[in-house]
Amino acid sequence: MKIKTDRLLIVPCTAESYNAFSDKYEMGPHIEMHLEELKNDIKSIGWGVWFVIHCDSNLVIGDVGFKGKPNDQKTVEIGYGINSDYQNNGFATEAVNGIKDWALSSNQVDKIVAECAEENVASIRVLEKIGMSRTYSKDGFIYWENPQRVDS
Repeated sequence: MKIKTDRLLIVPCTAESYNAFSDKYEMGPHIEMHLEELKNDIKSIGWGVWFVIHCDSNLVIGDVGFKGKPNDQKTVEIGYGINSDYQNNGFATEAVNGIKDWALSSNQVDKIVAECAEENVASIRVLEKIGMSRTYSKDGFIYWENPQRVDS
């Protein structure tokens, strides 16, 4: 399972990919949590962390993903982060759009939601560029969702 975009290769975090990249990428606690979840539920592959690999350099430049499998309403929450050296080049938008399209084409997801801090201008731009809509703001955070998918 891989997602290829114009400039990126996006691969799900597994024990194997973690081992391949652990000496080249700073792993945050969310990655460790996802690996623990995979030990208990192999069907969580794809619904957690994905590594974002820059095709030209073959380096992991960030991670994107979902905060768990789709719920009963076929909704997932998306999250992302790109290393500072690679920010402001459209990589977050490209990666998030790639996994958003993957999730919506899975037939397991109808809605994607996100949250970001009100002062996080870069994240706001990413979410706007991939077609998310602001739903409300609360306690310094903006909450987002994609337009509801309607199958004909």
